[in-house]
Amino acid sequence: MDAFYASVEQRDHPEWKGRPVIVGADPKRGAGRGVVAACSYEARAFGVHSALPIGQAWRRCPGAVYVRPRLARYEQVSREIMAVFGHYTDRIEPLGLDEAFLDVTGSTASMGPPESIARDIQRRIRAETGLEASVGAACNKFLAKVASDLEKPAGRVVVPPDGVEAFLGPLPIEKLWGVGPRTAARLRRLGVGTIGELAAMPPAALDDAVGSAGTRLRELARGVDSRPVVVDRKPRSVSRETTFSQDTTDRDRLIASIRRLADSVAARLRGKRRRARTIVLKLRRASFETSTRQVSLPEPTDDGDAIFEQARRLFDGFGREAPVRLLGVSARNLVDTGRSAPQLGLFERKAPDTGRIGSALDEIHARFGDAAVRRASELT
Repeated sequence: MDAFYASVEQRDHPEWKGRPVIVGADPKRGAGRGVVAACSYEARAFGVHSALPIGQAWRRCPGAVYVRPRLARYEQVSREIMAVFGHYTDRIEPLGLDEAFLDVTGSTASMGPPESIARDIQRRIRAETGLEASVGAACNKFLAKVASDLEKPAGRVVVPPDGVEAFLGPLPIEKLWGVGPRTAARLRRLGVGTIGELAAMPPAALDDAVGSAGTRLRELARGVDSRPVVVDRKPRSVSRETTFSQDTTDRDRLIASIRRLADSVAARLRGKRRRARTIVLKLRRASFETSTRQVSLPEPTDDGDAIFEQARRLFDGFGREAPVRLLGVSARNLVDTGRSAPQLGLFERKAPDTGRIGSALDEIHARFGDAAVRRASELT
């Protein structure tokens, strides 16, 4: 998907069409230490990009629309997009909310060649969601991914089996998975700047330059990628973090942040139909020293209250010797919702139906935003 979070915001707020939109804003615009989660193409023209500190984004583009992420909303739209994919194949490997690999090998006989399928997927996503997607079609995952990124937004690039070398050869080496800034700089000092030049390197010279990664890079440079589309890929963890605009020792503020993070993690678990057996709290001090604590649960959960209670207890175990810069809550060791239902003890009173409450809140937040319903503890 093209600029997914920002595009959803522009679709839901037509008055923002054509304007730079930046998702992930800190409450104190330009003064906070959060980062950009996503931005529209209009914002990218000002040099804004994902993971850019929000203060820098503000200085580069003060006239943008700054909005908080609405993860429940993005997850809802993601499910609509994945449902579109299901019309073309059942072999789908999602990568996050806005991207997926589709194996359409078995679909070409009835749906036409890859380019026709790619075009129809784009048309259908546009018709059913009002959003744009870019598609890369090729004989393996690596080539398809590279192709999908080349002509955004709304791009469509097909790499025929006999055109792999011509497709990859001129591209910069940074397009290869595993070639980061340091590796790229090392290769460029050797006069290697394109994938074609890397593919032509003697194996010994490439191994000397990049070590054990040489074999894998050589295969990718020649368009070789044997990994299949993994249909049953499940998320291993769900996490949320917040960076405070100023380091703080205010316990009430910290506990309130843990509550919001726990509720957000719980909503994401429910959206993925998963429950967690382990809760992890991450804490970063002003000195940038980062620590984590975790606890295993007797029964897996997707309930915000249960996650918060465990995270709060973990927080109490850290002590209060230094100001806090960042807090994070993670849910790990996930299981499918249907596989393990919570059990009551023999003499335990029946608890409220938190599952139905959580689902109702998820629907409200998806439709009206995260601020539509809030806990009384958040009101001041």
